[in-house]
Amino acid sequence: MPRGDKSKYTDKQKRRAAHIEQSYEQRGTNKKEAVSRAWATVNAESHGGEKPGGSGYGKPETHQSSKRGGQRSMAKRTTAQRSAAAKKAAATRKSKAVKRVAAAKRGAAKRTTTPKRTTTARRTRTAKRSSSPRKRS
Repeated sequence: MPRGDKSKYTDKQKRRAAHIEQSYEQRGTNKKEAVSRAWATVNAESHGGEKPGGSGYGKPETHQSSKRGGQRSMAKRTTAQRSAAAKKAAATRKSKAVKRVAAAKRGAAKRTTTPKRTTTARRTRTAKRSSSPRKRS
């Protein structure tokens, strides 16, 4: 297999590399460097080609490089942008919490309306167990 051959990479890995490459080009990186960085990022995450025979076959993915890139891009945002994002996130958490509480109440209401088993059924079952002793070895 010649150097630079991408036959052992899955379609998903190729799409991911193309997307990363476009992102670098939009930020002003030249084509060759963008391609190089894109495939380096894909290799860092998936440890190589994921098809059988590739070095990344059967290895779990890590997204550390993507995470670091996201953290670095977040650092470039203004205080006002970060504050707006934090307020939006807080509002989302609050609305989801309200929905969770409502769902929990509905679930509790369903559980209380279902008829409970009678205790006599339990007694007869335990009585049957005690009437037929079994040897345990």
